[in-house]
Amino acid sequence: MPQLVLSGISLRTRFPFLPGLGLSIAVTLVAELTERLEVLLFGHAWLEALVLAIILGALWRHFGRPSEQYATGVAWSGKYLLEVAVVLLGASISAEAVAGAGPLFVLGVAGVVAAGIAISFTIGRLLGLGWKVSLLLACGNSICGNSAIAAVAPVIDANGNEIGSTIAFTAVLGVVAVLLMPVLCGLFGFDFRQYGVFAGLTVYAVPQVIAATAPVSVLSVGVGTLTKLIRVLMLGPTIFGIALVTRRCATAWPGIGKLLPWFIVGFLLAMGLRSFSLIPESLQAPIALLANALTVVSMAALGLSVDLRAVAASGGRVIAGATLSLLAMGCLAYLMVRLIVH
Repeated sequence: MPQLVLSGISLRTRFPFLPGLGLSIAVTLVAELTERLEVLLFGHAWLEALVLAIILGALWRHFGRPSEQYATGVAWSGKYLLEVAVVLLGASISAEAVAGAGPLFVLGVAGVVAAGIAISFTIGRLLGLGWKVSLLLACGNSICGNSAIAAVAPVIDANGNEIGSTIAFTAVLGVVAVLLMPVLCGLFGFDFRQYGVFAGLTVYAVPQVIAATAPVSVLSVGVGTLTKLIRVLMLGPTIFGIALVTRRCATAWPGIGKLLPWFIVGFLLAMGLRSFSLIPESLQAPIALLANALTVVSMAALGLSVDLRAVAASGGRVIAGATLSLLAMGCLAYLMVRLIVH
């Protein structure tokens, strides 16, 4: 028995992140089960496991008050698992589908994303939000919601409170957008193709785009999904640009390792491998599944590091920033549909 205890102590000493990692995985499992329960009861999930993981983690920290032995592993899970997930995310993006849309359309999507980031960031700063929260909101609204926030966060060293508050509020807005989107199709007089582009440019995640377009037409689903994939493709250049600006502003010449974090290089390499068909079709689904699982575990860890009191203190401004940013994105999408999509 003493030998087992000593072995346990040795294991914890050698791998101090294990308790926090285990707690993060436990929260993730509860989040996944909760999502499946939602599907069972309502036919679909109102809140995805990624969002639930943050909420449950934050609630556990607030009410359960985990001891300090978990802190190292929680921080490790929130940082390194997230970075690995970003790399794997690149393997789900191919340039082949983008090439078929035509250069004008691709440039239009890139312009909407760039303008959306600039406008949303400005809105956040005018509301008195910190630059990190403003940037997370801007990238989340303009690119792909929670995934963009999770990908940008390690580049700017955002903390748990900043990440948790932005993801929580954009998640709620994402659900609202899905419910209202089909109504806008008739209100704006869009045809099926125009509506697909509008939804693909406005709604956060690919599943949400499908949910928003499926009630309208199959054509809208296809066009919306393609538009959304092109929008997601902007994540790589955006992360690189943010890393370039933030790291170079910090020092005169920080070195390539800080200027271009390893996971950004990995993201671009994975995307290149997918584009050149060097990743077998049989591996693409498991890679996407693993990327999603690691993201949810890292979000659970971030939730466990969130101070709900601090989030509540800035909640009003964050929700206002997220709402105004989403409205701005909708206006930009409407302009693109009217100018380019006929």
